[in-house]
Formats: sequence, C-alpha cells, structure tokens
Amino acid sequence: MALAAYRALIRSSRIAFQGDAPLLTAALTESRLGFELNREIADPTAAEELVAHARQIADVLRTNVIQGKRKGEEEFELRIHEHIERGDNESIKLAGMKGAGLGGGCCGGSGGKK
Repeated sequence: MALAAYRALIRSSRIAFQGDAPLLTAALTESRLGFELNREIADPTAAEELVAHARQIADVLRTNVIQGKRKGEEEFELRIHEHIERGDNESIKLAGMKGAGLGGGCCGGSGGKK
C-alpha cells in the first residue's frame, strides 16, 4: 500500500515537473525523505493516514499543477498536459446565483439594512 502511494507520488512528480530538473529533483528528494522519516510507524491508523495523504498529494500534483515559462515581459507559456483537471466553473457560477436574490450582505444577510 505504501509502496504504491510512493510510486504514484514519483509518477505524478515526473508529470508535473517535466522539463524542470531542479524542481523535479527537489520533489523526488522530499518524497523520499517523507517516506523515510515515517518508515517505522507502528500504528496502522497513522500509517493509513500518511499513505492517504501521499495519494492526495500525488493527485494534486498530477491534476492541478501547471508549469509556466516566461516568454516575454508580461507573457507566460503554460504547459497544460492531458492529466490537468479542466472544469467549466459551474460550481462558481451556481454559488454566485445562490446569493443573487438574497438582498445582499454577507452570508445571505440583509447587508445591515432593516
């Protein structure tokens, strides 16, 4: 279980930091250090939580980290690969619509008007 999480972390780091050798090396070193420091964890619950955390990190690296390179003074080129999560912002649109008819103010309040 831990070995599979470690491998997922390595694969995700390679995807997220492709072409950036210093950052890839740092990510791989940090991953190894984290697993080495927790190698002797005897509590199964704690070990499962650490493995789950490693898998979550691997998922974020693979699906949410985008590399950017400066192309000009104010221009960047983004490396968006096939694993990057692409959304349509529906949840943001819906959240904005929920508060639209509530009279303003924070958290659906009246904004101080009575």
